[in-house]
Amino acid sequence: MNGFEKRASLIKEKIKKATLELLKTWEPKRIRITDIAKKANVSQVTIYNYFGSKEALLHEVFKDYIDQAVDEFTEYMNKDISVKEKIEHIILQKKEANREKFTLTMIRELMIEDNEMMDYIQTQYDEKIIPLMLQLIEDGHRSGAISSNITAQSFLVYMNMIIQHSKELGEAFEKNSHFTEEMLHLFFYGLCGRP
Repeated sequence: MNGFEKRASLIKEKIKKATLELLKTWEPKRIRITDIAKKANVSQVTIYNYFGSKEALLHEVFKDYIDQAVDEFTEYMNKDISVKEKIEHIILQKKEANREKFTLTMIRELMIEDNEMMDYIQTQYDEKIIPLMLQLIEDGHRSGAISSNITAQSFLVYMNMIIQHSKELGEAFEKNSHFTEEMLHLFFYGLCGRP
């Protein structure tokens, strides 16, 4: 990469970082190129030169965000730690995601407006996340951390229910400091179970 390409890459990253910061607090529809340019300390023309449109910029930022999240999840799931720790991480990760990243509403809004992005997310989920979850279930069965009576389908449905309600869970995590422990207990031992 020559000097010009390095500089261009740094400017693009600065613009994408500024856009991501704005997306943490603003709805995508409310963000204007002017806002992004001001936050990134570049001209509007620079943004158009590198990305062509606000929609293309949002698409690239969101795709990078998804890639990073999948890479981090993959790295964590491949660690040599217990199944219980991995499941705790998944639940607690939802708590952290609600605190500082895209809201589920924003993600849905971006996906509804962008079929290509929706397809990309589904592909990432099918090709990378599902195999990791299936491996987790298999490891859980083998170690006894997950009952052999629980099928992969049941486990995935249960995890999806948690993800679907991540907004409500995030709000409850914020209001009640013991909620995390309660949810983890409920996940591992059920309503009547004992540790």
